[in-house]
Amino acid sequence: QMERSLELVNMTRVQEFVLLGLSTRPDIRDVLFAIFLTLYLLTLLENTLIIYLICSHIELHKPMYFFLGNLSCLEMCYVSVTVPSLLVGLWTGPYHISFTACMTQLFFFIVLICTECTLLASMAYDRYVAICRPLHYPLLMRPQVCLGLALSSWLGGMLVSVAKTTCIASLSYCGPNVLNHFFCDVSPLLNLSCTHVALTELVDFISAIVIFCGTLLVALASYLAIVVAVLHMPSAAAQRKAFSTCASHLIVVGIFYSAALFIYCRPSRIKSMDLNKVLSVIYTVVTPMCNPIIYCLRNKEVHVVLRKTLHWP
Repeated sequence: QMERSLELVNMTRVQEFVLLGLSTRPDIRDVLFAIFLTLYLLTLLENTLIIYLICSHIELHKPMYFFLGNLSCLEMCYVSVTVPSLLVGLWTGPYHISFTACMTQLFFFIVLICTECTLLASMAYDRYVAICRPLHYPLLMRPQVCLGLALSSWLGGMLVSVAKTTCIASLSYCGPNVLNHFFCDVSPLLNLSCTHVALTELVDFISAIVIFCGTLLVALASYLAIVVAVLHMPSAAAQRKAFSTCASHLIVVGIFYSAALFIYCRPSRIKSMDLNKVLSVIYTVVTPMCNPIIYCLRNKEVHVVLRKTLHWP
Protein backbone atom coordinates (compact mmCIF):
# COMPACT_ATOMS: atom_id res chain seq x y z
CA GLN A 1 0.00 0.00 0.00
CA MET A 2 2.86 2.40 0.92
CA GLU A 3 4.68 1.58 -2.33
CA ARG A 4 1.46 2.24 -4.27
CA SER A 5 1.07 5.63 -2.55
CA LEU A 6 4.66 6.59 -3.40
CA GLU A 7 4.11 5.58 -7.02
CA LEU A 8 1.05 7.83 -7.20
CA VAL A 9 2.99 10.76 -5.75
CA ASN A 10 5.78 10.26 -8.28
CA MET A 11 3.42 10.08 -11.23
CA THR A 12 3.11 13.16 -13.45
CA ARG A 13 -0.22 14.95 -13.12
CA VAL A 14 -2.37 14.74 -16.24
CA GLN A 15 -2.10 17.99 -18.24
CA GLU A 16 -4.70 17.10 -20.87
CA PHE A 17 -7.50 14.66 -21.57
CA VAL A 18 -8.50 12.77 -24.70
CA LEU A 19 -12.22 12.96 -25.55
CA LEU A 20 -13.34 9.89 -27.50
CA GLY A 21 -16.46 11.68 -28.75
CA LEU A 22 -19.98 10.39 -29.35
CA SER A 23 -18.87 7.67 -31.78
CA THR A 24 -15.49 6.32 -32.86
CA ARG A 25 -16.92 4.65 -35.99
CA PRO A 26 -15.75 6.59 -39.09
CA ASP A 27 -18.60 5.19 -41.22
CA ILE A 28 -21.32 7.02 -39.25
CA ARG A 29 -19.41 10.07 -37.95
CA ASP A 30 -20.06 12.15 -41.09
CA VAL A 31 -23.81 11.49 -40.96
CA LEU A 32 -23.94 12.28 -37.24
CA PHE A 33 -21.91 15.47 -37.81
CA ALA A 34 -24.43 16.73 -40.40
CA ILE A 35 -27.38 15.85 -38.13
CA PHE A 36 -25.99 17.52 -35.00
CA LEU A 37 -24.73 20.59 -36.86
CA THR A 38 -28.25 21.07 -38.26
CA LEU A 39 -29.80 20.62 -34.80
CA TYR A 40 -27.29 23.06 -33.29
CA LEU A 41 -27.99 25.79 -35.85
CA LEU A 42 -31.75 25.19 -35.59
CA THR A 43 -31.59 25.53 -31.78
CA LEU A 44 -29.67 28.82 -32.06
CA LEU A 45 -32.14 30.13 -34.66
CA GLU A 46 -35.23 29.17 -32.64
CA ASN A 47 -34.00 30.71 -29.42
CA THR A 48 -32.68 33.87 -31.09
CA LEU A 49 -36.09 34.35 -32.70
CA ILE A 50 -37.88 33.93 -29.37
CA ILE A 51 -35.60 36.41 -27.58
CA TYR A 52 -36.10 38.94 -30.40
CA LEU A 53 -39.90 38.55 -30.32
CA ILE A 54 -40.07 38.91 -26.53
CA CYS A 55 -37.80 41.97 -26.46
CA SER A 56 -39.40 43.76 -29.42
CA HIS A 57 -43.12 43.29 -28.66
CA ILE A 58 -44.60 44.94 -25.60
CA GLU A 59 -47.52 42.49 -25.52
CA LEU A 60 -45.01 39.78 -24.57
CA HIS A 61 -43.63 41.78 -21.65
CA LYS A 62 -45.23 39.43 -19.12
CA PRO A 63 -43.74 37.20 -16.40
CA MET A 64 -44.20 33.99 -18.40
CA TYR A 65 -42.31 35.40 -21.39
CA PHE A 66 -39.66 36.93 -19.14
CA PHE A 67 -38.84 33.43 -17.92
CA LEU A 68 -39.04 32.03 -21.45
CA GLY A 69 -36.57 34.68 -22.60
CA ASN A 70 -34.20 33.64 -19.81
CA LEU A 71 -34.64 30.00 -20.78
CA SER A 72 -33.93 30.73 -24.45
CA CYS A 73 -30.78 32.67 -23.52
CA LEU A 74 -29.72 29.76 -21.30
CA GLU A 75 -30.38 27.17 -24.03
CA MET A 76 -28.18 29.09 -26.48
CA CYS A 77 -25.34 29.13 -23.95
CA TYR A 78 -26.02 25.52 -23.00
CA VAL A 79 -25.71 24.07 -26.49
CA SER A 80 -22.70 26.31 -27.21
CA VAL A 81 -20.84 24.78 -24.25
CA THR A 82 -21.35 21.12 -25.23
CA VAL A 83 -22.29 20.78 -28.91
CA PRO A 84 -19.12 22.32 -30.45
CA SER A 85 -16.98 19.69 -28.71
CA LEU A 86 -19.44 17.03 -29.90
CA LEU A 87 -19.04 18.31 -33.48
CA VAL A 88 -15.24 18.45 -33.22
CA GLY A 89 -15.19 14.83 -32.04
CA LEU A 90 -17.38 13.75 -34.95
CA TRP A 91 -15.27 15.70 -37.46
CA THR A 92 -11.76 14.76 -36.28
CA GLY A 93 -12.31 11.68 -34.13
CA PRO A 94 -10.81 11.48 -30.60
CA TYR A 95 -9.08 14.75 -29.75
CA HIS A 96 -7.05 16.36 -26.96
CA ILE A 97 -8.37 19.00 -24.54
CA SER A 98 -6.23 20.72 -21.91
CA PHE A 99 -6.97 20.24 -18.20
CA THR A 100 -7.87 23.94 -17.82
CA ALA A 101 -10.19 23.92 -20.84
CA CYS A 102 -11.85 20.75 -19.57
CA MET A 103 -12.52 22.23 -16.13
CA THR A 104 -13.77 25.47 -17.70
CA GLN A 105 -16.24 23.53 -19.84
CA LEU A 106 -17.34 21.53 -16.80
CA PHE A 107 -17.86 24.74 -14.79
CA PHE A 108 -20.11 26.39 -17.38
CA PHE A 109 -21.99 23.15 -18.04
CA ILE A 110 -22.85 22.73 -14.33
CA VAL A 111 -23.83 26.41 -14.05
CA LEU A 112 -26.25 26.06 -16.96
CA ILE A 113 -27.80 22.71 -16.03
CA CYS A 114 -28.43 23.86 -12.43
CA THR A 115 -29.83 27.19 -13.62
CA GLU A 116 -32.15 25.39 -16.05
CA CYS A 117 -33.55 23.25 -13.24
CA THR A 118 -34.37 26.32 -11.15
CA LEU A 119 -35.82 28.20 -14.12
CA LEU A 120 -38.11 25.29 -14.99
CA ALA A 121 -39.36 25.28 -11.38
CA SER A 122 -39.89 29.07 -11.51
CA MET A 123 -41.87 28.71 -14.73
CA ALA A 124 -44.03 26.00 -13.16
CA TYR A 125 -44.70 28.26 -10.16
CA ASP A 126 -45.62 31.13 -12.53
CA ARG A 127 -48.22 28.93 -14.24
CA TYR A 128 -49.52 27.79 -10.84
CA VAL A 129 -50.10 31.38 -9.71
CA ALA A 130 -51.66 32.34 -13.07
CA ILE A 131 -54.18 29.48 -13.01
CA CYS A 132 -54.78 28.84 -9.31
CA ARG A 133 -54.49 32.37 -7.91
CA PRO A 134 -55.29 34.68 -10.84
CA LEU A 135 -56.46 37.61 -8.67
CA HIS A 136 -53.12 37.66 -6.83
CA TYR A 137 -51.02 37.15 -9.99
CA PRO A 138 -50.05 40.85 -10.52
CA LEU A 139 -48.83 41.02 -6.91
CA LEU A 140 -47.17 37.60 -6.57
CA MET A 141 -45.44 37.80 -9.96
CA ARG A 142 -44.58 41.50 -10.03
CA PRO A 143 -41.35 42.47 -11.89
CA GLN A 144 -39.20 42.52 -8.74
CA VAL A 145 -40.24 38.94 -7.89
CA CYS A 146 -39.58 37.71 -11.43
CA LEU A 147 -36.17 39.38 -11.50
CA GLY A 148 -35.36 37.91 -8.08
CA LEU A 149 -36.30 34.39 -9.20
CA ALA A 150 -34.23 34.69 -12.38
CA LEU A 151 -31.18 36.11 -10.60
CA SER A 152 -31.37 33.49 -7.85
CA SER A 153 -31.50 30.78 -10.55
CA TRP A 154 -28.31 32.03 -12.21
CA LEU A 155 -26.46 32.79 -8.96
CA GLY A 156 -27.51 29.46 -7.43
CA GLY A 157 -26.19 27.63 -10.50
CA MET A 158 -22.87 29.47 -10.20
CA LEU A 159 -22.46 28.69 -6.50
CA VAL A 160 -23.18 24.99 -7.01
CA SER A 161 -20.80 24.89 -9.97
CA VAL A 162 -17.99 26.56 -8.03
CA ALA A 163 -18.29 23.91 -5.29
CA LYS A 164 -18.52 20.93 -7.65
CA THR A 165 -15.86 22.09 -10.11
CA THR A 166 -13.43 22.93 -7.30
CA CYS A 167 -13.85 19.45 -5.81
CA ILE A 168 -13.35 17.72 -9.16
CA ALA A 169 -10.41 19.92 -10.21
CA SER A 170 -8.66 19.25 -6.88
CA LEU A 171 -8.60 15.49 -7.51
CA SER A 172 -5.41 13.87 -8.81
CA TYR A 173 -5.44 12.52 -12.36
CA CYS A 174 -2.38 10.34 -12.86
CA GLY A 175 -3.44 8.48 -16.01
CA PRO A 176 -4.96 7.09 -18.12
CA ASN A 177 -6.42 10.33 -19.47
CA VAL A 178 -9.05 9.06 -21.93
CA LEU A 179 -12.62 10.30 -21.36
CA ASN A 180 -15.27 8.11 -22.99
CA HIS A 181 -17.56 11.07 -23.61
CA PHE A 182 -18.05 13.99 -26.02
CA PHE A 183 -17.51 16.70 -23.37
CA CYS A 184 -16.02 17.01 -19.88
CA ASP A 185 -18.73 15.68 -17.57
CA VAL A 186 -18.75 14.67 -13.90
CA SER A 187 -18.93 10.87 -14.13
CA PRO A 188 -16.15 10.32 -16.71
CA LEU A 189 -13.81 12.58 -14.72
CA LEU A 190 -14.56 10.74 -11.46
CA ASN A 191 -13.78 7.48 -13.24
CA LEU A 192 -10.28 8.76 -14.16
CA SER A 193 -9.28 10.05 -10.73
CA CYS A 194 -6.51 8.09 -9.05
CA THR A 195 -7.30 9.42 -5.57
CA HIS A 196 -10.11 8.84 -3.09
CA VAL A 197 -13.27 10.45 -4.50
CA ALA A 198 -15.73 9.79 -1.66
CA LEU A 199 -15.95 13.46 -0.58
CA THR A 200 -16.34 14.68 -4.17
CA GLU A 201 -19.04 12.08 -4.83
CA LEU A 202 -20.83 13.12 -1.62
CA VAL A 203 -20.77 16.81 -2.66
CA ASP A 204 -21.98 15.83 -6.13
CA PHE A 205 -24.75 13.62 -4.79
CA ILE A 206 -26.02 16.18 -2.25
CA SER A 207 -26.04 18.99 -4.81
CA ALA A 208 -27.87 16.72 -7.25
CA ILE A 209 -30.52 15.92 -4.63
CA VAL A 210 -30.96 19.58 -3.64
CA ILE A 211 -30.95 21.04 -7.15
CA PHE A 212 -32.56 18.31 -9.25
CA CYS A 213 -34.94 16.73 -6.76
CA GLY A 214 -35.80 20.01 -4.99
CA THR A 215 -36.72 21.86 -8.17
CA LEU A 216 -38.48 18.79 -9.57
CA LEU A 217 -40.70 18.61 -6.47
CA VAL A 218 -41.58 22.31 -6.84
CA ALA A 219 -42.45 21.79 -10.52
CA LEU A 220 -44.53 18.65 -9.89
CA ALA A 221 -46.36 20.22 -6.93
CA SER A 222 -47.20 23.27 -9.08
CA TYR A 223 -48.52 21.17 -11.96
CA LEU A 224 -50.46 18.90 -9.59
CA ALA A 225 -52.15 21.94 -8.04
CA ILE A 226 -52.93 23.20 -11.56
CA VAL A 227 -54.53 19.87 -12.52
CA VAL A 228 -56.71 19.93 -9.38
CA ALA A 229 -57.76 23.53 -10.10
CA VAL A 230 -58.49 22.78 -13.76
CA LEU A 231 -60.72 19.82 -12.87
CA HIS A 232 -62.91 22.22 -10.89
CA MET A 233 -63.28 24.66 -13.81
CA PRO A 234 -66.87 24.83 -15.13
CA SER A 235 -65.80 25.52 -18.73
CA ALA A 236 -64.66 22.56 -20.86
CA ALA A 237 -62.81 24.91 -23.21
CA ALA A 238 -60.83 26.40 -20.30
CA GLN A 239 -60.01 22.90 -19.08
CA ARG A 240 -58.69 21.86 -22.51
CA LYS A 241 -56.54 25.01 -22.80
CA ALA A 242 -55.02 24.60 -19.35
CA PHE A 243 -54.39 20.85 -19.80
CA SER A 244 -52.77 21.50 -23.19
CA THR A 245 -50.36 23.98 -21.62
CA CYS A 246 -49.57 21.71 -18.67
CA ALA A 247 -49.06 18.66 -20.88
CA SER A 248 -46.54 20.55 -23.02
CA HIS A 249 -44.61 21.75 -19.99
CA LEU A 250 -44.66 18.32 -18.35
CA ILE A 251 -43.22 16.71 -21.48
CA VAL A 252 -40.18 19.03 -21.34
CA VAL A 253 -39.79 18.64 -17.57
CA GLY A 254 -40.17 14.85 -17.80
CA ILE A 255 -37.59 14.35 -20.57
CA PHE A 256 -35.02 16.70 -19.04
CA TYR A 257 -35.27 15.48 -15.45
CA SER A 258 -35.46 11.77 -16.33
CA ALA A 259 -32.16 11.84 -18.21
CA ALA A 260 -30.41 14.23 -15.81
CA LEU A 261 -31.51 12.47 -12.62
CA PHE A 262 -30.44 9.08 -13.94
CA ILE A 263 -26.90 10.35 -14.43
CA TYR A 264 -26.39 12.90 -11.66
CA CYS A 265 -28.10 11.23 -8.74
CA ARG A 266 -25.88 8.20 -9.19
CA PRO A 267 -22.59 9.67 -10.44
CA SER A 268 -20.30 7.09 -8.88
CA ARG A 269 -18.36 5.18 -11.52
CA ILE A 270 -21.15 4.71 -14.04
CA LYS A 271 -20.03 1.69 -16.03
CA SER A 272 -22.25 2.02 -19.08
CA MET A 273 -20.64 5.13 -20.56
CA ASP A 274 -22.33 4.55 -23.94
CA LEU A 275 -25.72 4.81 -22.22
CA ASN A 276 -24.40 7.89 -20.39
CA LYS A 277 -23.53 9.50 -23.74
CA VAL A 278 -26.95 8.76 -25.25
CA LEU A 279 -28.73 10.24 -22.22
CA SER A 280 -26.42 13.25 -22.35
CA VAL A 281 -27.43 13.87 -25.97
CA ILE A 282 -31.09 14.00 -24.84
CA TYR A 283 -30.63 16.85 -22.37
CA THR A 284 -27.77 18.68 -24.13
CA VAL A 285 -29.13 18.60 -27.71
CA VAL A 286 -32.71 17.32 -27.96
CA THR A 287 -34.28 19.22 -25.03
CA PRO A 288 -32.81 22.65 -25.95
CA MET A 289 -34.12 22.19 -29.50
CA CYS A 290 -37.61 21.10 -28.38
CA ASN A 291 -38.09 23.66 -25.58
CA PRO A 292 -38.75 26.66 -27.88
CA ILE A 293 -41.26 24.65 -29.93
CA ILE A 294 -43.13 23.29 -26.92
CA TYR A 295 -43.05 26.43 -24.77
CA CYS A 296 -43.34 29.23 -27.32
CA LEU A 297 -43.97 28.31 -30.91
CA ARG A 298 -47.22 26.52 -29.95
CA ASN A 299 -48.36 29.64 -28.07
CA LYS A 300 -51.09 31.78 -29.67
CA GLU A 301 -49.66 35.09 -28.44
CA VAL A 302 -46.28 34.19 -29.91
CA HIS A 303 -47.97 33.20 -33.20
CA VAL A 304 -49.64 36.61 -33.40
CA VAL A 305 -46.42 38.60 -32.92
CA LEU A 306 -44.54 36.24 -35.25
CA ARG A 307 -47.10 36.93 -38.01
CA LYS A 308 -46.72 40.66 -37.36
CA THR A 309 -42.95 40.43 -37.58
CA LEU A 310 -43.05 38.44 -40.81
CA HIS A 311 -45.94 40.54 -42.18
CA TRP A 312 -48.11 37.48 -42.66
CA PRO A 313 -51.90 37.96 -42.94
